[in-house]
Amino acid sequence: MVAPSVSHPSLAQAVFPRASWVRDLLLVVGGVIVVALLAQVRIALPFTPVPITGQTLGVMLIGAAYGWRLGFITLATYVASGVVGLPVFAGGAAGLARLFGPTGGYLVAFPLAAALIGFLVQRFGVDRHPLRMAASMALCSVLILGLGSTWLAFALQTSMSDALAKGAFPFIPGDLVKMTIAALLLPGAWRLIGRAGVHENASQG
Repeated sequence: MVAPSVSHPSLAQAVFPRASWVRDLLLVVGGVIVVALLAQVRIALPFTPVPITGQTLGVMLIGAAYGWRLGFITLATYVASGVVGLPVFAGGAAGLARLFGPTGGYLVAFPLAAALIGFLVQRFGVDRHPLRMAASMALCSVLILGLGSTWLAFALQTSMSDALAKGAFPFIPGDLVKMTIAALLLPGAWRLIGRAGVHENASQG
């Protein structure tokens, strides 16, 4: 994978400026645990096989905090962990069948969305500004819901409009709440580390 041009360190790079495989491994493991825990925040809906979960909040926060490369690796590791049998998916589910089931498109989209928001953070510094952070999350939400609904249409052998009604539109209000949370958390975290004397010229390794 070719590294895109970046000009801003991620939050993780600023807090842990010394690049090493140990740092990255610990961040990946921690990120997988965070997303797995948020996945257990689950509300089943009677008209769709896609539940409301906290996963997407974890995807956005990890991608924004880690940057495009480590965010992608972390969410790819999360998906791989569930595929091989660890109970990290919503409701403690696991297994390859989840990847090919109705919600498989959302799982595939998670690493891509984490990489996208991580790129926007490192290229444009969107996590320093609430409105830019919210707009970036909205873009990533479109990516997740779009890929998820497209796969849902295929899995259920239904029309795209029906798939959107079951796999995208019901989740927009929740995504707006998640955008608000992230738009407050990330800029707030930067203000805190600024007061603590952490500089933005941290290593981008």
